[in-house]
Amino acid sequence: MELTTVWFCVVAFLFVGYFVLEGFDFGVGMLLPFLGRDDRERRTMINTISPLWDGNEVWLIVAGASIFAAFPEWYATLFSGFYLPLLLILVALIVRGVAFEYRHQRDDAAWKQRWDAAIIFGSFVPALLWGVAFGNIVRGVEIDADKNYVGTFFDLLNPYALLAGAVTLTLFLTHGANFLALKTRGIIHERARDASLKVGLVAAVLAVGFLLWTCLDHDDVWVWALSGLAALAFVGGLVAAWARRDGWAFVGTMAAIGLAVTALFVALFPDVMPSTLDPAYSLTTENAASTDKTLEIMSWVAVIFLPIVIGYQAWSYWVFRKRISVESIAADVPVEHTPA
Repeated sequence: MELTTVWFCVVAFLFVGYFVLEGFDFGVGMLLPFLGRDDRERRTMINTISPLWDGNEVWLIVAGASIFAAFPEWYATLFSGFYLPLLLILVALIVRGVAFEYRHQRDDAAWKQRWDAAIIFGSFVPALLWGVAFGNIVRGVEIDADKNYVGTFFDLLNPYALLAGAVTLTLFLTHGANFLALKTRGIIHERARDASLKVGLVAAVLAVGFLLWTCLDHDDVWVWALSGLAALAFVGGLVAAWARRDGWAFVGTMAAIGLAVTALFVALFPDVMPSTLDPAYSLTTENAASTDKTLEIMSWVAVIFLPIVIGYQAWSYWVFRKRISVESIAADVPVEHTPA
């Protein structure tokens, strides 16, 4: 197998990991005003993801760095053409991270409500725009002979990409609800299970429509097979949630997201960014790649460090594996003030 193909698979694997892991904490953030009726319940929800969310974002950082080093032409065209949506995602992720750190710094209801709004905003925007961005990458965009994106921001808001955004938004909501059902006890646990079933039905309809559209556009047996498996996994997750099997429900949505993202990368290959102006202008794994020497060095670095990153994250999930409830959270958090 060519190193360019290996690194395309590595990038796909990193994005699968990112969407599977970050997807549920986006979902928890968006569900904050619906499942948390008071401050103590919202703190319980935040505590389910607080030890994990920053580790989940490492997958995005590594994926971006891999594209930059392995496929610099792809990186240049993607980040210049999708500048505004990617900037909005970055701002939202920064705001969300700051909100997690500052929310508990004051025992003030208005202060906490403002940071709760920041968490909701910082979860909603990436959940929607990542779908829009990937929808455009798979569908193809206006790339000229110089490998530059020549369309506008509004060209990115086409029906296929907007449907992709609606799919990721509802899938992550369902995934987050299943995670909360798995990680909590009591009233939040019951509300999360109900939310999983209600939002999951909407997500199922949207996802089937999107995957069918993708399969018809890319008539490939592997895309059909992976899309079918993704749909089966998602339905299985909904059935498990209805049967109160929280672990299997979470595994179902996790598998569905992973298989659906894999199907998109299979549909994309060997292109990394197709051109709608002329197929000859498309960026591929060959014309967008770095030199063989660069890819060889990167491969050795990945072989050494990728297992360490995965092992560390698996260990952190094991340490924080227990369920929590509202009773696990103190009624009030005293804030220490240093005398002037």
